[in-house]
Amino acid sequence: MDLPLVIEAQDDENLLHRTARDRAGIRRALRTNGAVLLRGFAVEGVDGFEAAVRELSGGAPLPYEERSSPRSTIKGRVYTSTDYPPHEEIFFHNENSYRVSWPMSLYFYCVEPPRRRGATPLSDTREVLRALDPAVREEFERRGWKVVRNFGSEFGLSWQEVFNSGDRAQVERFCAANDVSVEWRPDGGLRTSSVRDAVHRHPETGEEVWFNHAAIFHLSTLSPEIREGMLELFDEEDLPNNSYFGDGAAIPDNVMAHVRDCYRSAATRFDYARDDVLVVDNMLTAHGREPFTRPRTIAVAMAEPGPGVRA
Repeated sequence: MDLPLVIEAQDDENLLHRTARDRAGIRRALRTNGAVLLRGFAVEGVDGFEAAVRELSGGAPLPYEERSSPRSTIKGRVYTSTDYPPHEEIFFHNENSYRVSWPMSLYFYCVEPPRRRGATPLSDTREVLRALDPAVREEFERRGWKVVRNFGSEFGLSWQEVFNSGDRAQVERFCAANDVSVEWRPDGGLRTSSVRDAVHRHPETGEEVWFNHAAIFHLSTLSPEIREGMLELFDEEDLPNNSYFGDGAAIPDNVMAHVRDCYRSAATRFDYARDDVLVVDNMLTAHGREPFTRPRTIAVAMAEPGPGVRA
C-alpha cells in the first residue's frame, strides 16, 4: 500500500476547488492508505490551506491543547511544526496520543521546503502492531502505559504554556476532566501523570493500531549524548518526560528498542516540494521529523476531535 498516496493537480488546479469537488474520494483514500499527499495544487497561502482543512475535515481546525512540544501560531489555529533545533530528529508518534482525545486528522503544508532532508517520515501503525513481538503486545495491552511529565525546569515547556493558563485551579479542572493526575511541586513546578491504552481500534475502519507516545517519551529514545546530559541534571522521576508501563514499572530499554525497530520497519519518506499538503490519519499513521538544513517552513493544522476508543 502506498504511504502516502499521491494525488497530483491538473494544470495548476486550485486546492480548495479540488477538495470541495473530491472530498469523499480523498477521505476514502485517507482511511485506506493512512496518508494522502496533495501535490502541485495552487494553495494560496495559509488562508487557502486553512480553508482546505475546513473543507476536508468538515469543521474548524482544533486548538493545540495539553502541549508536548513548542510551536508558534502562524494564524488562528494554524501552527508551525515543532520548533526544535534542525539537527534534532523527532521520533515517530501519533499526535496527542497521550490524551483521552486527539485529532483524527493532521495537515502539513510546505510553505518553504528544506534545503536538505527534513522529511515528515510516516509509519503505518497497523503494520507496527503486526510487527510487534506478541509477548510485547500482550504486556502493553494488559498493563497499559504511563506518561510522567515534569514542568518547571529550564528544559521543555512550562505548565503555563502546556495548559494555556497561569491559573492553577483552571489547570486542575482541565486535568480532572482529562484523566490526568496532578502534583504541585514545592518549587512551584508541576508533575502530571496519565495512564493510557497502547492499542486502540480505529473508530471508522475498525482496525487495531499501535497508538501511543510510549516510545517517543521513553528516556532510551533520546540520543546517548542528550540522555547522559539529562541524567546528570535530573533524577529519573524528575525528567521532563518519561514513559512506563501503566502500573509504574520501568519499560526495559530492549523492549523500547524493539518497538522503535517496528516503527522503522513500517516507515516510508518523501521529499517536500513547495505547496505540498500532506493529510494524515492520526490513528492509522505515525509521523516524525528528519534533521534538516534550513530553510524549512511547514505549517500544521489538526482537525476532527476523536474520542478515546479502547481496543
